[in-house]
Amino acid sequence: MLMPKRVKRRKQFRGSMAGKICRGNTVNQGEFGLVSLEPAWIKSNQIEAARIAMTRFTKRGGKVFIKIFPDHPVTTKPAETRMGSGKGSLEYWVAVVKPGRVMFEIAGIPEETAREALRLAMHKLPVKCKIVSRADLEGGENSEN
Repeated sequence: MLMPKRVKRRKQFRGSMAGKICRGNTVNQGEFGLVSLEPAWIKSNQIEAARIAMTRFTKRGGKVFIKIFPDHPVTTKPAETRMGSGKGSLEYWVAVVKPGRVMFEIAGIPEETAREALRLAMHKLPVKCKIVSRADLEGGENSEN
């Protein structure tokens, strides 16, 4: 699973997912990308499941770029624990994804294969997505605005 090698502080506040993304909203390295349409926390194992789905479908052809990284720790307290007694222990890492974020890119394969691979990856993620090409996002703005 993806996680940071080391962090300055072990536990973080939950933070906010309000607003749209202003960086990371263009397809830079690949030809096709998977764009988030709503805010969500995406766990490291969900990112890994999407990566495996894409690479298996393309039979390890082409190149897959993962443009999100789970660098936000999430803590939980044990079940049936009373209130108080501090913050819970670290359970998993998430990537904070806002609307408009390009999460995955794919290059070096035909368009129909790339779209099907991204569609399979979309089903592994807890967020509504759309598949875009580099031409769709020219200028850095979403095509629906």
